[in-house]
Amino acid sequence: MPTIERSIDVQVPVATAYAQWTQFESFPEFMGGVERVQQLSDTLTHWRTTVGGVEREFDAEITEQIPEERVAWRSVDGTTHGGVVTFHKLSDDTTRVMVQIDWAAESLTEKAGAAVGVDDLQVKRDLGRFKEFIETRGTATGAWHGEVPRD
Repeated sequence: MPTIERSIDVQVPVATAYAQWTQFESFPEFMGGVERVQQLSDTLTHWRTTVGGVEREFDAEITEQIPEERVAWRSVDGTTHGGVVTFHKLSDDTTRVMVQIDWAAESLTEKAGAAVGVDDLQVKRDLGRFKEFIETRGTATGAWHGEVPRD
């Protein structure tokens, strides 16, 4: 199972970076291959993606959410993956966003892409687009500060 770990420093306060990351329905604006995310409940999202010509629909469950610290998830159907995003205050106006994703490459295309690092490159690009998105705006498109305790 491939694991991807990436981080990026964004020039916004930790509260702003975290608040934007909790706006799952905005992910298509900065995540390549993500066509649509629907927030079904506080802990359940539905995703439609197309990556490398492979279309997927699946549900993902938020398994832990601590305001301004972390969001963890796992898929509950359709595809096997999970991960965590953590937010680290570097200064009053700089935040390090760290992403770790574990996923199961299923198709031959996905396995080949993972072998040459296409998945890692995608996450790197998505984080770069997140940085541009949030720094250009300077404020989040919304916020959810509820907590989801770890199971």
